Amino acid sequence: MRKLLNSAVSRRAVLGAGLATAGMLAMPSVLRAQDRSIKVGVYGGYFKDSFDKHVFPAFTEATGIAVESVAEPTGEAWLVQLEQAARAGQAPADLSMMSQVAMLKGQSTELWTPIDTAKLENADNLLDQFVNKYPDGRIAGIGAVAWYITLVTNTDAYPEAPESWAALWDPANADKLGLLALVSNSFLLEVTAKTHMGGTNALDTEEGLVAAFEKLAEVKPNVRLWYRDEAQFEQALKSGEIPMGQYYHDVTGLAAADGNPVRSTFPKEGGILDSGCWALSRASEKGEEAHVFIDYMSQPDIQALMSRKVGTAPTVARDLLDLSDEEFGAVSSDIDPIIPRYDLYTSKADWLNQKWTEMIAG
Repeated sequence: MRKLLNSAVSRRAVLGAGLATAGMLAMPSVLRAQDRSIKVGVYGGYFKDSFDKHVFPAFTEATGIAVESVAEPTGEAWLVQLEQAARAGQAPADLSMMSQVAMLKGQSTELWTPIDTAKLENADNLLDQFVNKYPDGRIAGIGAVAWYITLVTNTDAYPEAPESWAALWDPANADKLGLLALVSNSFLLEVTAKTHMGGTNALDTEEGLVAAFEKLAEVKPNVRLWYRDEAQFEQALKSGEIPMGQYYHDVTGLAAADGNPVRSTFPKEGGILDSGCWALSRASEKGEEAHVFIDYMSQPDIQALMSRKVGTAPTVARDLLDLSDEEFGAVSSDIDPIIPRYDLYTSKADWLNQKWTEMIAG
């Protein structure tokens, strides 16, 4: 999970330019106080650099709250660090950007202080899938960034765009596919269920999961590469060596804009919508500042600007955004998305990984 988020978003973040102008776009006036600050954990590399340069200074200008950014380690190491520190009453970061699986694991130990949406003027703007809730309905986290994985093709090899994820199973595409290598970042079980089994609810039972694995195994003759290295597949897609597969919608669009013969298609079953949340450590004493920060990041104007400059999909309703059809299409889609079954990657992680190795990518 985190590997996907870290690589996908850091790649987009090199585009981050112009966000500094966002600071005063739509931020309501805030009571300023001396020496207010907050520590915010974000994925390292270009993504953190972009936030440090463009987003955090604008937030401070708008609110008077200084930001100390903290580079999160990859994988779930940050979740472990936050949990261990919280037991000692410490917060390495007040707010952190967390994957959905990490959000669920943190819920199990009450790591996240619930977010009070009454303190968020922009809470009603958020799409439901970007509000992470405890089982009892408390808000565990608020969507920070989102992005799509779609069906991508080389336009020289495929003059016509495919319409469905079913193309992955088409015998005509033997030895032509590049697919993500892990059960927990490819979300191909969800694709299989949405395409062939009536929806991801088919994965509710172990019998349904086995059926999905069996159906997905039919794709194997078509797969040239199970990839962990994004750059390897991207280059093969551009050259036509591996002319079809799954990849990041925004990155593919950038490659096409640079003149490469590639396209990204939202299949009729929907693209795969993945995301990360802002989550507040229970050890933090900066709850007020955290709510101001989350509210700022949830403004439609800030979300729209991030879509334009960073390449993230907006976490708020489209009708609130001033994005043109072209700008919106560059990062998102109106087709109902495939939402990953994050619950499975916490409750059945070992079993899923074993089956994946045995039946799919082993």
